[in-house]
Amino acid sequence: MSASHRRARGLRLDTLAAVNDDIAVEEPLEMRLGDGRRTLRSVVTMRTPGADLELAAGWVLGEGIVRCVDDLVSVRACTDRSLLPQARGNVVTVDLAEQALPRLAGLSRATDITGACGVCGADSLAAVMGRQLEVLAPAVPLLDPGVVMALTDHLQEAQRVFARTGGLHGAGVTDATGTLMAVREDIGRHNAVDKVLGWALMAPAQPTALVVSSRASFEIVQKAAASRVPVVVTVSAPSSLAIDLAESAGITLVAFARSGRATAYTHPARVTGPAD
Repeated sequence: MSASHRRARGLRLDTLAAVNDDIAVEEPLEMRLGDGRRTLRSVVTMRTPGADLELAAGWVLGEGIVRCVDDLVSVRACTDRSLLPQARGNVVTVDLAEQALPRLAGLSRATDITGACGVCGADSLAAVMGRQLEVLAPAVPLLDPGVVMALTDHLQEAQRVFARTGGLHGAGVTDATGTLMAVREDIGRHNAVDKVLGWALMAPAQPTALVVSSRASFEIVQKAAASRVPVVVTVSAPSSLAIDLAESAGITLVAFARSGRATAYTHPARVTGPAD
């Protein structure tokens, strides 16, 4: 399934409305690389479920582990009965031919950790899904809806390198008034988020909101939760797993924040006040 149906609250300049929304599904995929008898390396990537065997085959090809079809013995869904319930359907086993096995040594530790998309500090599915995060305090009104809807515009205005190149993501953190305290840019959205949250850690400062010029992915919400930032605002769509994590971590997740509108998917009271 590549989309799921969610309930949310739509924010407009002068109205609030309950809305139904279709959300792209995001789940982790663990790829276990081995010789048919044992797993030698394990890599986790976030993806939309579907064509997982092809994804794994393409990944080992792109990494240079497999150079031709003869290097690939099999690619199959893992049926290990010891898998956690949330891991079932999310683990693929890649069995390599003998001549391909030495190439596993060429995989850096960084490749194991980040996979294809920036999953932070985890090289197994259990580590990604089982990380314990502090649940933030119950939602209370913090930011005016009008302020929230303008945050991505303010972020773009502050992106000086993006203005020249059009090629960088931006991430910013705000204080309790919604004023940007710091903005950082990077070719990768995860790097931009790491930079600005690193600034907050070293300042030190405790941001009220994290604003990102991208979609709301699992990793971005995870980074906000680790930094105890209660509000995440993004310019584009959230994934299903980002919504689930934000809900469980007590984070207010606001997406599609642009052109005088936004959609609050979790804990909306921080930006709208209590529901009627």
